[in-house]
Amino acid sequence: MNDLLIRNARVAARGPEPCDVRITGGRIAAIGADLPAAAAELDAAGGMLTPSFVELHCHLDATLTAGTPRPNRSGTLWEGIALWSEIKPTLDEDSVYRRARKTLLWMLSHGVTHVRTHVDICDPSLVALRALLRLRADLRGTLDLQLVAFPQEGFYAYADGEALMLESIALGVDCLGGIPHFEITREDGVRSVERIMSLAREHQRRVDIHCDETDDDQSRFVEVMAARTLREGLEGRVTASHLTASHGYHGAYAGKLIGYMRRAGLHVVTNPLDNSVLQGRFDGYPMRRGHARIKEMLQAGLNVACGHDSVMDPWYPMGDGDPLKAAFVLMHYAQLIGADERPWLFRMLTGMPAAAFGLERHAVVEGAPADLILWDVPTEDEALRRLPARRAVLRNGTIVAERSAVGMSVLGEPLDTTPPV
Repeated sequence: MNDLLIRNARVAARGPEPCDVRITGGRIAAIGADLPAAAAELDAAGGMLTPSFVELHCHLDATLTAGTPRPNRSGTLWEGIALWSEIKPTLDEDSVYRRARKTLLWMLSHGVTHVRTHVDICDPSLVALRALLRLRADLRGTLDLQLVAFPQEGFYAYADGEALMLESIALGVDCLGGIPHFEITREDGVRSVERIMSLAREHQRRVDIHCDETDDDQSRFVEVMAARTLREGLEGRVTASHLTASHGYHGAYAGKLIGYMRRAGLHVVTNPLDNSVLQGRFDGYPMRRGHARIKEMLQAGLNVACGHDSVMDPWYPMGDGDPLKAAFVLMHYAQLIGADERPWLFRMLTGMPAAAFGLERHAVVEGAPADLILWDVPTEDEALRRLPARRAVLRNGTIVAERSAVGMSVLGEPLDTTPPV
């Protein structure tokens, strides 16, 4: 659809009054009142028009495997890791491809047009990575996928971690990941961050590391990430995911750390769905919330995104890939409920993750790509309160998902919301 006019839409930057938005050649050509007619028109009827969602943290290799080979009875991180170690040897490319594609179609129906997924590379045959490389190519232009080479069992703790990282780079991953708090010693954790970031500079890749995802307040690898970002000249290209240990840091140390994170231009991803149930497991009462110091980081000017993380896998048996539900939980979990705080939540699903993804002008402004969500509700607050189905999702000006009286369709087909048996 090369010429589309959306009439009577509410655009936050334009104020509360509805306006018209013209889309030409996949971009927003004009925003104003009473724009001339177009070949195709869509009446928003006062509904909100926002940028599409950018999902910056998920695990598509493991998605839709919950209950295999058996349920996570304790609901803990550690039992989830044990279950994944049993699932991984049974993976084949076609099953990974089918599960991941299904989850991505769910995400697309919710307004997600860009996804970054971590892929476990602690597998000599790299089965999951090969499947997701194929899926990335097949969906390019409809839903853009960034792949993070993620050494789930450790860059050094796993025998061939570094060799598999190099092979993953050769195959074409977009980002390099790590898990320093999972290495056997702190020294190995520091060494892993330094080596991964050196490889990122050498091979011109972005970095996204699972960092300090623990309740241990002595887990402080994000300070190493900040220092190496500055030394390697990677400012703006490095993301620290989770950072749950920061909830237990002494205030003086946290203040110093956040200052250096801002200086290094680190992006941060918080994952409230998983972290709310996986962290705090070693506490009695009172029990920590188990997430990063999100409010302090936002107030300090850090770029913070809200991720969905797991979708029906060994770590989190719930979820349907809707980032808005993660933001709804974060609103309560991080106490982002004040009138001056709630506007952060939509930014954490749109412009903020877009910056970490490397997108430019991901906004409802003239000249920007027409990657958009049309809502039946008029405001972000109403969307967060009601968690409504999206009315339509556009990618480069083309409607790729749309709700009708009979339900949601994606890429012209009815959306299948049933998980695999």
